Amino acid sequence: MRLSRTRLIAYSAPSLVTSVAALPMALFIPAFYSGDLGVPLASVGVAIALSRLLDVVTDPLIGSLSDRLRIPGGRRKPWMILGAPLFLLSLWKIFVPGPEVTAAYLLFWSAVLYLGFTLIDLPHKAWGAEISTDYDERTRITSWREAIATAGQVGLLAALVWLVADGVEAAASQLRLIALIVVIILPVLLGLCVFFVQERPPEVYVHPKRSVWAGLGIVARNPAFLRMIGCVLLFVSGVAVQGTLHRLVLADVMLDENRFPLMILLENLGTLAAVPIWLALSVRFGKHRALMAAALWLAVWSLPLIFMRAGEVNWMTIIIVIRGSSFASILFIANSIAADVIDVDTLESGEQRSGLFFAVWGMAIKLSLALGVVLATVLPSLAGYSPSDSPPTPIIQGRLMMIYGALPAVLMAFGALFLFRFPITKARHDKVRAELDALARQPNGAAGESFR
Repeated sequence: MRLSRTRLIAYSAPSLVTSVAALPMALFIPAFYSGDLGVPLASVGVAIALSRLLDVVTDPLIGSLSDRLRIPGGRRKPWMILGAPLFLLSLWKIFVPGPEVTAAYLLFWSAVLYLGFTLIDLPHKAWGAEISTDYDERTRITSWREAIATAGQVGLLAALVWLVADGVEAAASQLRLIALIVVIILPVLLGLCVFFVQERPPEVYVHPKRSVWAGLGIVARNPAFLRMIGCVLLFVSGVAVQGTLHRLVLADVMLDENRFPLMILLENLGTLAAVPIWLALSVRFGKHRALMAAALWLAVWSLPLIFMRAGEVNWMTIIIVIRGSSFASILFIANSIAADVIDVDTLESGEQRSGLFFAVWGMAIKLSLALGVVLATVLPSLAGYSPSDSPPTPIIQGRLMMIYGALPAVLMAFGALFLFRFPITKARHDKVRAELDALARQPNGAAGESFR
């Protein structure tokens, strides 16, 4: 099934705003709560990381329920609608806090925010994996979703650049604007998605009834899945380290914090412009090879950041744009490969469990983000850096830039190793789909052997 461009836009529409909300949790919140509100930087990182522990329970539960329950309106859409109020309330509480906040406050509302986000994002991704079973069409669907997510971030950052130019430089004012935009626009975009795009009926095979934990056991024995989890843990952690430190580096090393919105805007424009290139590379050379190349591209261009200092903010911006041109591709190619791996799981388990699979996938991404935030807050603190102090000494600046530039490069390079000789190529996926299609045509078909 090939979606029209109109339906691709409608399906992807919620990502325009949910991505806008996710961006500040890495780029704004650590610096805002530590620098402006006085919460210790390491405590901020730990609070955000601990808030993800709830996902260990909620993600598999929500994923499994969205697979199994037959709710009026579809398997995926009702959960997205349920998650919107939680998401919007908690986002406002985090982005527009009162004058007296603590790490416990941030921990609680971050946990609620991530629960609401899971209710929207997990069914949304599972739904996208089911719209088409074609190897390359899935990449097209995920690339549209990630491109629209990036476009939302571009719009947000353009607004922030305009605010800074107009004299509105306070992080509190900027975050209030972001929260207001999300609260107004998300219900409209979610409505477009759920009312104008249909869900496909689930693929049904004859299979034994299994508990959630038994199903997770089958997922955990899928070697392609384990390799994807390994690479995404390292890729996302590496990106999160730099995202968390961008503003702090600009403030205390480059001594030009006001450049932050413009730099991130240019980075996202570069990312958006490069999406068609990476999409073409994935079709030409295979998804796993394109993903390896994208990760190594980011790694190589992170290394020069180690040597950047005050007065070189223009060069730093150029490097960030070049480095970031592969960022969206890492997300959309990885999600597309995850959809292909689900077919392998379907062949073994005998049921289409996109929700459960993307629950585990989502947990890995969230834990990776949390790990990245922890590394980016705890390691600088251990190195003697504190954003509330006077400008750090050159030695402390050097340590901070080593964490900022070298650590992500190492994480990305090691993550790429998980994709070497990856087992799910286009040819092998076509064989999996052929066997699944043959089973679906049999009235009493049963799941086939695991495809490795």
